[in-house]
Amino acid sequence: MGEVIAVYDRDGRQIGSADRSTVYARGLWHASAGVLVRSGDGERIYVHRRTETKAVFAGMHDCLAGGVLGPNEDPADAAVRELGEELGIILGDNDSRPVSRARVSWDGEWLGTPMRCHLFAYEIRYDGTIRHQPEEIADGWWWTDAQLRAHLDDPAWPFVPDTRLLVEDLLRPVAR
Repeated sequence: MGEVIAVYDRDGRQIGSADRSTVYARGLWHASAGVLVRSGDGERIYVHRRTETKAVFAGMHDCLAGGVLGPNEDPADAAVRELGEELGIILGDNDSRPVSRARVSWDGEWLGTPMRCHLFAYEIRYDGTIRHQPEEIADGWWWTDAQLRAHLDDPAWPFVPDTRLLVEDLLRPVAR
């Protein structure tokens, strides 16, 4: 048996748990938490490329460090856990917790299989060292909101589809 994750219903209530591979194979609703890492001055966003060995969205770009929720796991706690695992950002007792920014439900498809996920998005300001988990992240860099938007304007640019749904809620408004 592999990793056990929380199973949700369409309305966002946890209804049980199952092996991650079963959740993905059957297209069951689950949840994930992701954190947008913004520089301390708020001017840049950390963007990364996922490894080619990831189970879903392999090799695609993302601006959220995140992952699926375990049984009975609070989304904010999962967000903090994922920051540590994926980017090596360990928050101490005196550090600010990530701020809740957005929530979406994504009922999509990945490699011909339904994928249904409730995504909880958070933001944190950070200027320290970033250390990639080599199994999860192939590369990363800082971009401005405008640079990320320019890439997102190309629908062929390989960007994680569930994050694409809510990224506009996370970026600064475009000056008019």
